[in-house]
Amino acid sequence: MFKKIMVPVDLTHREKLTHSLQCAADLAKLYEASLVYVGVTSGVPSSVAHNPAEYQEKLADFAKDKAASLGISSEAHTKMAHDPATEIDDALLEAAEEIGADLIVMQSHVPGLMEYVWPSNGGKVAEHAKCSVLLVRG
Repeated sequence: MFKKIMVPVDLTHREKLTHSLQCAADLAKLYEASLVYVGVTSGVPSSVAHNPAEYQEKLADFAKDKAASLGISSEAHTKMAHDPATEIDDALLEAAEEIGADLIVMQSHVPGLMEYVWPSNGGKVAEHAKCSVLLVRG
């Protein structure tokens, strides 16, 4: 059913993504699909990487480690954004198109009061993606 599953990853908070990472890996095994871990970064140094090339390398290492430990096929895809905090949704939607994802598995938090004013990242991606989206509560 699914051939390419996209999983957004924030390398700063990867330990908080266990639910979505496991769900995506389980689906990849079930459907013999490949996983594409997508990270969004900027050209500005951050706590994760000093530059986009270093970020891509760290994301690729993350994908390689996950593939080895979970027995799945995976790759990394990095998107650039001037301000990842405000452009994350659009960057993820663009990435889904670029890689040809037919499913996005994305971790989300329990909605609160703010989601009545501003939609959550997962909500916006689910609303605008051209493929199926599975939001996993963390």
